[in-house]
Amino acid sequence: MKKVFGVKKDKTPPPSLNEASDRINKRGESVDEKIKRLDGELAKYKEQIKRTRPGPAQEAVKARAMRVLKQKRMYEGQRDMLYNQTFNLDQVAFASEGIKDAQQTMSALKSANKELKGMMKTVKIQEIDNLQDDMIDLMEVSNEIQESLGRNYNVPDDIDEEDLMGELDALELDMGLETEGEGVPSYLQPDNEPDYIDELNLPSAPSGHAIPARKVNSHIDDELGLPPVPRASLRG
Repeated sequence: MKKVFGVKKDKTPPPSLNEASDRINKRGESVDEKIKRLDGELAKYKEQIKRTRPGPAQEAVKARAMRVLKQKRMYEGQRDMLYNQTFNLDQVAFASEGIKDAQQTMSALKSANKELKGMMKTVKIQEIDNLQDDMIDLMEVSNEIQESLGRNYNVPDDIDEEDLMGELDALELDMGLETEGEGVPSYLQPDNEPDYIDELNLPSAPSGHAIPARKVNSHIDDELGLPPVPRASLRG
């Protein structure tokens, strides 16, 4: 049967946009090389035309140069056509990539939308509001507990703040006086009251060596300024 009907051949897959673009670019490079070669020939013919005199020889060189110039124009037309094809393929490739990106974006958005809908079913706004209200109440109760535990049992409630400020000012004044006294407390500083001993004009204590009491008594005068009468010793 295969000999009669033959075997079905597998179709080759069509070339991709990148493959087609690469093939056209290679053809364009080949055409560019030909155009460069023709430019070199035209430069040679131009020099020959300058060196030859007008006549049959110069006309023959001009004819060859004209033929090369026509070939160059033909290749330039092919190159421009290939460049246009490459540009069209690049535009199609760009559009194709944009569509693929859009498809992927739509697929990702659909998946995210489905996931969000499933998550929103488990979250209710009313439950969130109730939870917030409960948290506010708990915080208020916690603050009341902290305030109650932070009370001081030794401080009465009827203390006058003005009296406390007056006592604080007096304490600061006392501390300032102690500072002026070179760090000596006020109760250890010397008394500034007048000395009553100076007002009585009493003689000052003698300085120098102390005189024995026996010698002092021997020179003491009586009330009239006379020396004392020696006393006789009584013997019996």
